[in-house]
Amino acid sequence: MGSLVREEGHIYSLAASGDLLYTGSDCKNIRVWKNQKEFPGFKSNSGLVKAIVISGATIFTGHQDGKIRVWKVSSKDPSIHKRVGTLPTMRDYFNNSMKTSNYIEVKRHKNAVWYKHCDAISCLSLSEDKTFLYSSSWDKTFKVWRISNSRCLESVISHDDAVNSIVAGNDGLVFTGSADGTVKVWRRELQGTGTKHFFSQTLLKQECAVTAVAVNPNATVVYCGSSDGLVNFWEREKHMSHGGVLRGHKLAILCLVTAGSLLFSGSADMGICVWRRMGNDHICLSLLAGHKGPVKCLAAETDHESAPNERRWILYSGSLDKSVKMWRVSENAPPMAWRGCASSAPTSMPSSLPAATSFPAQTRNN
Repeated sequence: MGSLVREEGHIYSLAASGDLLYTGSDCKNIRVWKNQKEFPGFKSNSGLVKAIVISGATIFTGHQDGKIRVWKVSSKDPSIHKRVGTLPTMRDYFNNSMKTSNYIEVKRHKNAVWYKHCDAISCLSLSEDKTFLYSSSWDKTFKVWRISNSRCLESVISHDDAVNSIVAGNDGLVFTGSADGTVKVWRRELQGTGTKHFFSQTLLKQECAVTAVAVNPNATVVYCGSSDGLVNFWEREKHMSHGGVLRGHKLAILCLVTAGSLLFSGSADMGICVWRRMGNDHICLSLLAGHKGPVKCLAAETDHESAPNERRWILYSGSLDKSVKMWRVSENAPPMAWRGCASSAPTSMPSSLPAATSFPAQTRNN
């Protein structure tokens, strides 16, 4: 449909809300676009913007410096965004920094307060009811924030390496993917005025890094993308059993997003695969090509101009080529006809492998 280009940095994060699109890059600005035209943006003064999530008139941005900035859209002028806070708040620092019990060892001979990320934030996710904000980081933890009062309720040391992705599903389940090659499931329980997240199970254990995690809209399927270019998925209705592997990319998966029955996977190979789930199977509808750099982030919104009997989506893709592209995708589209040898076509491979599977090296390198 079009391409949004502003030569100021690689695009690392996207978030769409109605006709507005927010883009984060390695410059100090968060750009806002409306109907493919630039809308007044806002400056964060904090460098690389790694993640963006939207909750009504509130925008949360995660940054390379380990902090979360909170922004509000003006009720009088929607083109004005005002920063209303930073997580963790200065109040928390003043109230808790004097207590030695609030400090944990983050590196050898280095301590820090438990409610502050000590490395770059990699991903943000909202709970289903928009009550909690989850942040994952390269510091091997994820943290839980209560949105109503901007308090950090919990910090979970969840992996042995950087946590690259976090997504909250239904019924208090949270899924994390890490550079340590694992995908883990966590169960949230409310305890008084706080929360407690308990480890539930490991869905995947492999040698290559997990780079992205996504859950379909009704939270029945969990997807993860890896640095080997594969997408694994699990079906919740079958007690989180491994459903199969989607092979559509030649290089690492960098981002995943779901919309209706569709899954979009963006890769370092500069392509985007469009997958449609049909029962327990997935078919590749199309391979979207147009970027000249790795596809780093994706966002999808309902296409309100679609016909009543047709489900269409607007897909936004951000790339390290410093551009954002817009695509219109229909769930009713027939699969594309693949040319050349059959081995070059994206495939969905069913699997009888159990949960917590470790794939052998020869499988990963295929």
